[in-house]
Amino acid sequence: MKFAYKLFSVIAALAITTVSSCKKEDNHNDDHDNNNTTGSVELMIDNRVKTEDLVLDTKWYTNHLGDSFQISKFNYYVTNIKLIGGSNYAEPESYHLVEESKSSSQVFTIKNIPNGTYTGISFMIGVDSLRNVSGAQTGALDASNGMFWSWNSGYIQLKMEGKAPKSTATDKMLKFHIGGFSGANSTVKTVSLNFPQAITISGSSYHVHMEANAAKMFGMPNAVDFSTTNTVHMPGATAVKIAENYAGMFSVKEVSVHTH
Repeated sequence: MKFAYKLFSVIAALAITTVSSCKKEDNHNDDHDNNNTTGSVELMIDNRVKTEDLVLDTKWYTNHLGDSFQISKFNYYVTNIKLIGGSNYAEPESYHLVEESKSSSQVFTIKNIPNGTYTGISFMIGVDSLRNVSGAQTGALDASNGMFWSWNSGYIQLKMEGKAPKSTATDKMLKFHIGGFSGANSTVKTVSLNFPQAITISGSSYHVHMEANAAKMFGMPNAVDFSTTNTVHMPGATAVKIAENYAGMFSVKEVSVHTH
């Protein structure tokens, strides 16, 4: 009986030790799981015309020359996004089609960003030459989105449609379909912008609020007169001039820690 009691005591002690050991191991695993090495950035693009919100079909604006115009469609590609600064990170498969008529397209999240400090962002307006000649594609690059001409001419980098009293086109229309991806006809533009303050990813999420000023399409460095330039629908010198203008339409307004 005394032997049985001793044996029971030994078994109980071993069981307690085992449970305690498992608890420590579980706690260790929990700590490991919570040691996040990546974070994310939610990017929001707010389309505007100068200081006013862009409203399709109903609101009138003025260009750099003081001419009135209205916008009925405003679509463009934001691709090859990189976070830059002390650390650098390139979003894989980075192709986003921003459409003013679709609010969900104006907000997207860059995931799996390695911990580090980032001082700015760079991206392309338009689709790079490789993807222009890569055959049928899906998602943002699907030809059914209405942003593709042909394998020779490639993607439309930016599409703006509307009307202006000064336009000499049928029904006073404005139609700027800006494309071209090779040589002197390339309209793909790389934009680099600094954040108002650096962001430090440490398993955390940030919100970056950007603005795209559509009026810049018709301003500097190449002022657009709607009486002579109101329709662009193929690669060429005029498309390149418009692209030089819209390269300057983006700005970062605010960065903040993203709260879910």
